Amino acid sequence: MIRTAKRLESVQEYYFSKKLREVRGLMAKGRPIINMGIGSPDLAPSEAVIQTVQKAILDDGAHQYQSYQGLPEFRNAIAAFYKRKFGVTVDAGNEILPLMGSKEGIMHISMAFLNKGDEVLVPNPGYPTYTSVTNLVEAVPVYYDLTEGNGWFPDLDILEAQDLSKVKLMWVSYPHMPTGATATREQFSKLIAFAKRNDILLVNDNPYSFVLNDNPQSMLSIDGAKEVCLELNSLSKTFNMAGWRVGFVLGNAEFLEAVLKVKSNMDSGMFYGIQKGAITALESTDAWYSDLNELYRERRQLIFQLAKKLGCIYDEDAVGMFVWAKLPMSITSAEAFIDNILYDRDIFITPGTIFGSNGEGYIRFSLCVSKEKIQEAISRFE
Repeated sequence: MIRTAKRLESVQEYYFSKKLREVRGLMAKGRPIINMGIGSPDLAPSEAVIQTVQKAILDDGAHQYQSYQGLPEFRNAIAAFYKRKFGVTVDAGNEILPLMGSKEGIMHISMAFLNKGDEVLVPNPGYPTYTSVTNLVEAVPVYYDLTEGNGWFPDLDILEAQDLSKVKLMWVSYPHMPTGATATREQFSKLIAFAKRNDILLVNDNPYSFVLNDNPQSMLSIDGAKEVCLELNSLSKTFNMAGWRVGFVLGNAEFLEAVLKVKSNMDSGMFYGIQKGAITALESTDAWYSDLNELYRERRQLIFQLAKKLGCIYDEDAVGMFVWAKLPMSITSAEAFIDNILYDRDIFITPGTIFGSNGEGYIRFSLCVSKEKIQEAISRFE
């Protein structure tokens, strides 16, 4: 009898993989489902990006294997982007590693730095992949609380009072997913100092900086950050390139060399044409960001109306492509609440509980839905 690996006992099928199969089943039966669950941009990349890819596929060598470290001009474009947008200086030669999406980077970083039994600080609520990857590499997730009362930022005094001797890595994500909370430079400095005191690799997952955010920041802009910090970023949200699978990790050369050892044994280089398109995206003018954010701003105002219909409250200052909304006190289960809406109103909304126990009492709306569909959703409650 062939058995699966024991490591699979530590993880479940990704929530959206399972739930969206259920949603597709309802749609196949003719149900007019409005999907407000996932953050997959419904808009296209810029015309300039698409034209670049179209031209690139005719270049000599476009269809050959590419370097694991990406095209030099792609790394240069990333370095220029970080300098221009964040004031961060990185060496394009050895402090940038392109990835096939930042989700890939979560696994590569974990495999590069974690041994069996090492502990990992994971935000609660936070991106579920931090936990699943930690379990898959046989490390131990140690959850730290993020609460509305503390601005969805960790209480470092409480953390430091714990035994951190086995902690090797800490995941943070600012702007925060799912809440849309941001961190100040002072808070970044405190996180970096905490990591240095406790010999912890700090990884900031940073794909939402430019969505409805007037003050984009990188943790690498803090003096001394590269000593203990890596930063993941992605073109998925900012440039509507989620399905292209383009991301990168930045940090000091020694850390990235370790990640490259894993990456080079697990995949190949990114398709040439996609790298060329990514370069054009990174060189986008300010008009790209302002036009995209104006559209998301209009959608968000409608989502606010829908949230009010459901009796929810929310933070109008939160950033990113989601609205994190607090349910009325009378609601005891976020998952039961969203299932009722799914089957009674044909609207799929994400329950906060999939992001951790501190997500109970909250739901998350995606802004990756047209204004017309949001207006239709509102009308279903009138």
